[in-house]
Amino acid sequence: MTDGMEMFPLIQRLDEEGNLIGDLGVLSLADLKETYATMRFLRTFDERAWNLQRQGVIGTYAPFKGQEAAQMGAVAALEDTDWLVPTYRDWAASYLRGVPLEHGLFFSKGHPSLGDIPAGKRVLPAQVVIAAQTLHGVGVAWATKLRHEKVATVVTFGDGATSQGDFHEAMNFASVLAVPLIFFCENNQWAISVPLARQMHAETIAQRSIAYGIEGFRVDGNDYVAVANLMHELSERVRNGEGPFLVEALTYRLGAHTTADDPGKYRAIEEEDLWIRRDPLVRLERWLRAQGQLSDEDLAAIDADSERKVEEIIAGFREALDISPLVLFDSVYATLPSTLASQRAQFEARVKEVGA
Repeated sequence: MTDGMEMFPLIQRLDEEGNLIGDLGVLSLADLKETYATMRFLRTFDERAWNLQRQGVIGTYAPFKGQEAAQMGAVAALEDTDWLVPTYRDWAASYLRGVPLEHGLFFSKGHPSLGDIPAGKRVLPAQVVIAAQTLHGVGVAWATKLRHEKVATVVTFGDGATSQGDFHEAMNFASVLAVPLIFFCENNQWAISVPLARQMHAETIAQRSIAYGIEGFRVDGNDYVAVANLMHELSERVRNGEGPFLVEALTYRLGAHTTADDPGKYRAIEEEDLWIRRDPLVRLERWLRAQGQLSDEDLAAIDADSERKVEEIIAGFREALDISPLVLFDSVYATLPSTLASQRAQFEARVKEVGA
């Protein structure tokens, strides 16, 4: 049997104790201080979103707690002209690409604004159909190649997506067409309640690249320094005509799959404790403290600013909930077909009647 772990050694630059292995690569101390503050803000938002669901303000929500370093690192090297094709848990990655965090709440609420990507931001709306976005990512990357654009595309997905046919079709299509695409797998160890060991017999996801004749990499997904440096290298390579690539980022969702899930039913406490010790925030905090760049006062200031920004996000979200039901007919067709125009008129009359 192929030794996947030997063929695809784990890339790491900041170990679990916060010790630097080698150097920072393309990153700087200033980069990491800013990254840590953003990471802490994103976790504050994620925890508040969970609470909003429990309060009945939003519907089912998929938390990303524990996967901040993987998501932030995945897009760290992307330029304004590059593309991100995300899945439904990737609100941290989408935020860094210019999508407001409110979209995570809109998505959970079924709000029509969830598809309103800000003008000029090359991000697709979050995909909830498992692995479907891998095919979309291939399409986007192929289009940029046909247009002779020097552009990188990153498509993100979980380990469960690699058990879907769409993923394998996308890998084969991308390989045959040699598109400028990075498949970025956030291997958080569980596809809802199914552990990775029951999804596949191979030792690593990265080794699946062999079957499609492309390069694969395995990186510590809780190590932002390692992920960001790897993605800087690969993004530049795909812009220069290389690729596609497959990246397996080993991480862990510290919370539930969604607010409708109870991981206590299938995950051992010992396993969760192990990954809590590998928390990407704790790891980066230890290193920054050791460099004399982070104090208790700094943390208090970061948390206060994070709380303020999250409150503003939630206030804006609540305000956006006050919309007309007629928006159901908007943003579907450039020109509304006559049949739908007629239905809209009937619906509008009914809304006025009920309102009266």
